[in-house]
Amino acid sequence: MTHLEHEMQQLKAEILEMSQLVSQQMKDSMLSLAKMDKQLAIETLATEKQVNAMELKIDRTCEGIFALYNPVAQDLRLVLAQLRINYNLEKIGDVAASVSKFVKKSFLFDYSSLIENTHALQMFEEANDLLIDVMTSFEKEDAELAKNILKRDKALNQQNDQARAYIIDQIKKDPENVEEYLKMLSLVRKLERAGDQSKAIAKEIIFFVEAKIVKHASQKTFDNI
Repeated sequence: MTHLEHEMQQLKAEILEMSQLVSQQMKDSMLSLAKMDKQLAIETLATEKQVNAMELKIDRTCEGIFALYNPVAQDLRLVLAQLRINYNLEKIGDVAASVSKFVKKSFLFDYSSLIENTHALQMFEEANDLLIDVMTSFEKEDAELAKNILKRDKALNQQNDQARAYIIDQIKKDPENVEEYLKMLSLVRKLERAGDQSKAIAKEIIFFVEAKIVKHASQKTFDNI
C-alpha cells in the first residue's frame, strides 16, 4: 500500500466515524424532543464540540493530502467529495444541536400537540435514516444507492409543507402564541434541511464514483437517473 492509499483509507475512516457520531447526535436529539427532556438535550449538546473538532481534523487531513500527494483523477475527486461531505455532516450536526437547544430553552408552552401534528419525530427519523443510508452508499461507493437518496428526499419536503400549513392554521386560531408556533416552524424547517444535506452528500458520491456533476441538476433529472 502506498502512502497516498494509506492516507486515503484513513480519511475515509475518519469520515465514517464522524457520520456515526452525527447519527447518534440526531438520535439523542430526537429522543430529547420526544420526551422534552432538558437534561438529555444538554448532554446531547456536548456532542456538538466533538463533531466540530472532527470537522477540523478532517479538513486538515484533506489539506495534507493535497499538499503532499497532489492527487489526480478519481483520487482527486474522492478527496474533494470527502471535503464537502465533511461540511454537510457538520451541518446535520448543527440541526441536531438546534433541536437540543430548542428543548433546553422550552419552558411553559406545551409543544406535545405541535410535535405530534407536525410529525416532527417522523421527520427526524426519516432524516437520520437518509443520513445512515447515504453514508452506507459512501462506504460501499454505491452510486445507485446514492441516486435513490435523491428520490427519497421528496418525502421530507412534503412533510415540511404539510407541517407548515398546519402551523399557519394554528397561528390563525391562537395568535397569542405566535412566537411558539414560529419556533416550531423553524425546527421543522431545519429537519427538512437535514434531508437536503444528505442529498448533497449523495451528489458528492455520484461525483466521485461516476465522475458526474449533478450539483445543480433538477428534481426531474433525479427522478430519471
